[in-house]
Amino acid sequence: MSKKLWGTRFSKKTDALVDRFTSSISVDKLLAKYDCLGSIAHARMLGKTKIIKPSESKLIVKGLKSILKKIESGRFKVDVKAEDIHSNIQNELRSKIGATADKLHTARSRNDQVVLDVKMYCKDAILEISKLLVDFQKAILKFANKNINIIIPAHTHLQPAQYVLLSHHMLAYMEMLERDKTRLVNTFNLLDEMPLGACALSGTSLPIDRKLVAKDLGFKKITTNSIDTVSDRDFIIEILADLSIMAIHLSRIAEDLILWSTKEFNLVEIDWSFCTGSSIMPHKKNPDVLELIRSSVGNICGNLSSVLMIMKGLPLTYNRDMQFDKKPLFDGVSTIEEILNIFKQLFANLGVNKKRITKKLDDESLFSVDIVDYLIKKGLSYRQAHDTVGKMVKQCLDKGKKISSLDLTQLKKYSPKFNNDVKKILNAKASVKGKTSLGATSPMQVKRQLKKWKVKLNA
Repeated sequence: MSKKLWGTRFSKKTDALVDRFTSSISVDKLLAKYDCLGSIAHARMLGKTKIIKPSESKLIVKGLKSILKKIESGRFKVDVKAEDIHSNIQNELRSKIGATADKLHTARSRNDQVVLDVKMYCKDAILEISKLLVDFQKAILKFANKNINIIIPAHTHLQPAQYVLLSHHMLAYMEMLERDKTRLVNTFNLLDEMPLGACALSGTSLPIDRKLVAKDLGFKKITTNSIDTVSDRDFIIEILADLSIMAIHLSRIAEDLILWSTKEFNLVEIDWSFCTGSSIMPHKKNPDVLELIRSSVGNICGNLSSVLMIMKGLPLTYNRDMQFDKKPLFDGVSTIEEILNIFKQLFANLGVNKKRITKKLDDESLFSVDIVDYLIKKGLSYRQAHDTVGKMVKQCLDKGKKISSLDLTQLKKYSPKFNNDVKKILNAKASVKGKTSLGATSPMQVKRQLKKWKVKLNA
C-alpha cells in the first residue's frame, strides 16, 4: 500500500489483508476526473482566500491540470497499491510539485471530498442517460411514423382484447421513457448542492469561500448542514431508484418484442444482428439480447437494494460502510447506458410482419366493445348492451360463426336496436377510427401525439 493520508498517528502498519480489504481504488478510479476537477476548484479558492499563497495555489492547479490531462487522454496510471483514487492523485501531485501538494487538503476531508466527486459523477451520468433516452425516443418515434397505419391486436392478461394502432402502442413507450427522464431531472435538481467545505463533519474555522467553489464547479447552491452533507447518500439511492424504474420499463419493452417475435404472435421481425442461434438446433433465431436486457433488471434493482441496506442502520455522520455505495451506482449507470444504446439500434432495424398482421385482424371478438358502444348510442344501458353482446359472443363466435354473417332478422333477435349498419364497425380500421377520446388509438389522436413528440424531442 502506498503512502496513506492518515498514517502518521499509527504505531504500526496495517496488515496486508486489511489493505486489500479496505482498498477501493479498483472501483473509485472512475472518479479520477472529478477528483481532479474538484481539487482544482478547491485549490483556486484556497489561493483567493489567502489560506495558502496564490503562488502555491497556482502551482497546485498546474500540477492537477497536468494529471487531469493524463486522465482524459487515458495515459494516467492508476496505482493499484493506493488506498483510493484520492490518495493516488494526491501522491501523484506530490511527485510532480513536491511538498506544496501537501497544502491541497487544507480545509477539506475525504468525507466531503468523496461526496463532491460522486455528485459530479452523478450529474454527468444523469445528463448522459437523459441524452440516450432522447435518442431512444427518437428511434421509437421514427419506427412509429414509418408504421403509422399498421393495426395490431392489443392484449390484456396476454389475451387478445381490442385493435389498436401499432404507433399508439409505441406512444406508450414514449410516455414511460419521458417519466423516467423527468425523474432523473428531479434527482439532478435535488443533488445539485456543492458539499465541499463540510470537511469531516463540522465545517472549518478557516475562512473558506464555499460559494466560490460551487460557482467554479457549476453547482446551483451549497449544502446547508455539514453533518447531513457527509452522511447523506440519498442522491445515490434516488438515482438508483430512477434507474430501477427505468429498467423495469425497458424490460417490459423487451418482453413485448420477445413475444411479438414468436411464431405465435408473429408481429415483428428482430434483425439478425440482434439475435443468436442454438448450438444444437440449426433453425433457431433467439432474441437473446432482449432476454439479457430483461434479466439485467434484477441486477439494477439489486443495486438499489444494496445501497438501501448499507444506509438503513448507519448512525450520523460518516461511516466506512459508505465505501460500498459506488460499485452499485457505477454498475447501474453503465448497464442502463448500454441497454439504451442497444435499444436505439435495435429499433432502427426492427421489421414489421405486415402480411401476418393482416391475417390477425378478422377476429370479431375484438369488436365486442365497439358493438356495446353501438347499442349504448342506440339507447341501451351499459349493462343491457354488455349482456346482449355477451350472448352474441357465446352463441355465435364461440361456435365459430361470425356476427357479420348474421342477417337483420337474426341480429334483431338479440336486440331490436340492431340495424345492418352495425356491420360497418366490424372491421379493424373502423374500430380504431372510432376511438376518438383524448389519448385514444384513432389515427387522428395518434397523429396529433406523434406530432407533439416530434416537436418536443427536437426542441
